[in-house]
Amino acid sequence: MAKGRKITPEFKVMILRELLDNQVQAGKLSEEYGIHINLIYKWKKELFSHAGLIFASKSNNSESDKLTQLENKLKQKDSLISEIVEDNIRLKKKLIGGI
Repeated sequence: MAKGRKITPEFKVMILRELLDNQVQAGKLSEEYGIHINLIYKWKKELFSHAGLIFASKSNNSESDKLTQLENKLKQKDSLISEIVEDNIRLKKKLIGGI
């Protein structure tokens, strides 16, 4: 890889996938792609240091989804309670008016 050339995130993922999934040695990847071995280890370190954020955002999303579901359920219950109260008031007026 030419010096000073921007390395894309996709390329970094490809290298790390070869390193971690395919168990290709970092030295071999370094030679094959013309990347300094320390750079590969730096990317690996960054990957694992940010992995917690990925998993945290997933759990936050599921909590957010649960919260949204509960809010919707509460709205439905409130709507049903309003209808029952209105029916009750209407029936009381009929009953009182009919006496």
